[in-house]
Amino acid sequence: MAVDLEQVRRDLESLMTATVRISRLGTVDPDTGETGRDVIYEGQGALLSTHGQLLAVKILGADWLGAETAWYQLLTPLGTPSAAAGDQVEVLGGDEDRMWFADAPTQSSTLEAARVTRLDEQSGAPAVGL
Repeated sequence: MAVDLEQVRRDLESLMTATVRISRLGTVDPDTGETGRDVIYEGQGALLSTHGQLLAVKILGADWLGAETAWYQLLTPLGTPSAAAGDQVEVLGGDEDRMWFADAPTQSSTLEAARVTRLDEQSGAPAVGL
């Protein structure tokens, strides 16, 4: 059975109804000594918990997110820059003050329909070494 990847991409993007921001540590401000964050992407996305991932599978009729799902995953369109381990992810306009950090670089393959990034929810700064 042939798969229409363009349709799969459109289906996945239709689930990306949130505005997300991905940022990473930038340069140190010489005046304050603080390290700022550089925004690498702000736009369409979806942050899915395991429950949300299962719901997406039901809606799409196929497991396009993979059987090896993380507790949280970030979905962004294919044109989005890849996140690096330790990049911070925020959902803008949400009613909760929560943040996540990329567990590993954005997944990549030769056959893709969306950017998928495994996330870890944190209450503060990323773990040492990220």
